[in-house]
Amino acid sequence: MRAIVLFMVSLLLVSCQSNPESADAVEQDVSEPDVVESSTLTRPDPNVPSGENNAVPEDWVVRLDRPSEEVTIGADAESADIFFVNMTPGWHITSGPSAIYYHPASTASGTYTAKAGIHLFDPGERTEAFGLFVGGANLDADDQVYDYFLIRNSGEYLIKRRTGNDTELIQDWTSHEAIVRYTAESEASVLNELTVNVRENEVGFGINGEEVAAVPVSEIRTDGMVGLRVNHALNLHVSNLEVVN
Repeated sequence: MRAIVLFMVSLLLVSCQSNPESADAVEQDVSEPDVVESSTLTRPDPNVPSGENNAVPEDWVVRLDRPSEEVTIGADAESADIFFVNMTPGWHITSGPSAIYYHPASTASGTYTAKAGIHLFDPGERTEAFGLFVGGANLDADDQVYDYFLIRNSGEYLIKRRTGNDTELIQDWTSHEAIVRYTAESEASVLNELTVNVRENEVGFGINGEEVAAVPVSEIRTDGMVGLRVNHALNLHVSNLEVVN
């Protein structure tokens, strides 16, 4: 499995015109993520690595759904439980357990649009979900809260809220043809671009330029942290993550 991951990463490096240099192993315990003061940081730039390219991004935080001191995050795909590195343009994630990934400076309030371009590599028969979260608060505490917008390779999307260890449906899994699925005819990966567009009265959820749902703004948490949610055993390249005010 890890050999396949490394092969797919090399393919993406060519397509993104990145330098395919070898990365030294960097591991860290993610059971109790540290929070960095966002006032000293700027929002992540997919074209400027946070730290060294092909190394674990500095300042980013990974919070597991089920914290474990045994889970490691690193730049060595052979040994790390979660492979997470700067890979300009963007970041590469080969997930282990389900988690959220965020940079402390990625905050938003008022009206804004959160965007992410996510390449999915061959998921096999699995339909694990991935996408954006918004409105994150207390992400280092037991009472964490955020709303999230996910897609999966079955061609469906979901809108949901997490509060502590509990989740609440906002919109259940819904099929939509705007989702690009990975199939036997796909090449190295397929790209889906997700948006959460916070307007004055409603929040629009978009996939590849098409709005697939609109929810009253009173029903969505919008002010707070913006980041990524990735369920387990996925191989992804995030080519862009930004907030546009």
